[in-house]
Amino acid sequence: MARYNRIFAGPTSENTPQVHEATSAVAVKPGRLVVNSAGAFALAGATTKGRVFVVSENTPCLKDVDTDYAIGETILAFEPLDEQVFRVRLATGNSVVGGSELSPAANGELKLAATGEQVVFFASETYNNTTGSGQLVNARAARGYIKP
Repeated sequence: MARYNRIFAGPTSENTPQVHEATSAVAVKPGRLVVNSAGAFALAGATTKGRVFVVSENTPCLKDVDTDYAIGETILAFEPLDEQVFRVRLATGNSVVGGSELSPAANGELKLAATGEQVVFFASETYNNTTGSGQLVNARAARGYIKP
């Protein structure tokens, strides 16, 4: 069971985030990061640089945050802005505290940023992911800088 049931966490006083649509090149779980590659969404990886999107839950089909989009299905993905909070998938084995810098890991999940890696989110909560699978954590989008 997911820790949260929605990907976009707010603020509710602002307009909801910009949503992009594209077909899926692979099966994708909501909360993971994707990149637009030749008109289709592909999972972001550890070497990803530049613009990333956060996969939304599939609300038109009444699916939850733990239900994957299938290959070829149209994915709804948010364009993260730095004043908005999203629930993103933290890779297993990572322990974060509020303000931790997060960078793309394998399979569209996030991990603690190491020196020289692009920071795409800051953790907004403390969580130790020892579950054995990627878990949703609150995070605020960063303006993609390289960790010194």
